[in-house]
Amino acid sequence: MVARIITGKNLRGVLHYNEHKVQEGKAELLLAHRFLQEPHLLRFREKLARFERLQEKSPQVRTNAVHISLNFAMGEALETEKLQRIATDYMDRIGFGGQPYLVYRHLDAAHPHLHIVTTNIQAGGTRIDLHNIGREKSEPARRAIELDYRLVRAEDQQQSNKRPLSPALLAPALYGKSETKRTVASIVTAVTRGYNYTSLAELNAVLKGFNVTADRGSEKSQMHRRGGLAYSILDGQGQKVGVPVKASAIAGKPTLAALEKRFEQNRQTRRLYREALRQSIDRVFNTVPSPSREKFALLLQKEHIQVLFRESALGLTYGVTFIDHRRKAVLNGSELGKAYGAKALLKRLPGEQDLNTTEERRRLEQPTGHSTPGAPLPEPAWHTALHFDAPAILQDLLKAEQQGDYLPHTLKARRRKRRRRPRL
Repeated sequence: MVARIITGKNLRGVLHYNEHKVQEGKAELLLAHRFLQEPHLLRFREKLARFERLQEKSPQVRTNAVHISLNFAMGEALETEKLQRIATDYMDRIGFGGQPYLVYRHLDAAHPHLHIVTTNIQAGGTRIDLHNIGREKSEPARRAIELDYRLVRAEDQQQSNKRPLSPALLAPALYGKSETKRTVASIVTAVTRGYNYTSLAELNAVLKGFNVTADRGSEKSQMHRRGGLAYSILDGQGQKVGVPVKASAIAGKPTLAALEKRFEQNRQTRRLYREALRQSIDRVFNTVPSPSREKFALLLQKEHIQVLFRESALGLTYGVTFIDHRRKAVLNGSELGKAYGAKALLKRLPGEQDLNTTEERRRLEQPTGHSTPGAPLPEPAWHTALHFDAPAILQDLLKAEQQGDYLPHTLKARRRKRRRRPRL
């Protein structure tokens, strides 16, 4: 089990993030500790008010939001009751047993994990000290719980290369929270060495699940002309933030030249992954012959496979990519065979329109306004059926220190007085 404690100044934002996951069907509320009603009867306002009443008792304390994630190993059998006991035991051991807290089970990653929302302001107005809580309280609690509940030890997970990589929670923990170069380097090294990919686009399909991207720069840039490559952190909207890390500055030097050599090597072993991936997709359709797109993605998630439907700005689905996190391979649907391409899959997903038909294409490509007929379409964007990135709001509310926006001082232009000429 891996435990992470993140503190912040906006508990509303933390609560909104978890409730939004529930509304999307990607999480469920398992436990409402020290609340007056059952979890399924609580409304958002009632949950927030319970925390706000405590925070009002000590308004001078600015860091009063606590967001905890408990991450478990792949394949561990953790029924609801056991997860509730683990969460309660953990909160008791770190000194939050007397606090109100909400426990959510998230379903948006391949590994089981919980999110816990609480505040460190107690009923008497005093605050629970958060200094070194991870080292002094969380780590001993984690080790004790691993033994008591016979969980896979965190140390064993780190040493095992068989465990699929799950997209990291980088949005709340990376930019402004952890050291950029070290975190980017660890993700890039693990992905470039561990996954089978044959292009920069396929590599980025995996990296973006970890909120990192490999960037060559614009075609006119000097970096692009010289074959350079840099790795950047992505925020909740998929925009690059922070200072890019040069590929040559990362251990192992995953430069473009080195990656191109790996592209060629990986092409020689592609056939080893195709049949296994086809079998996993077939098992999904054998289990549920006509699933919705969301159900299709969730069933593949249980096989540790992430599905990405590529769509143009006009909503035209033109491709699909599968990321097999168990076998660590990235393959396009067309590479698996005609029956696994985007067009064939959409026909098997009820309620999905096949936008590749002639009539739909004509309707979508009709010019509007002052656009020029026949003009090139906007650059297509990636759309994930399984969305692993946290919303942008989470970055602001979970920063280690809230940073005020810098507004440059604006000087008002002085009006020059007209000099009146004397009348003659």
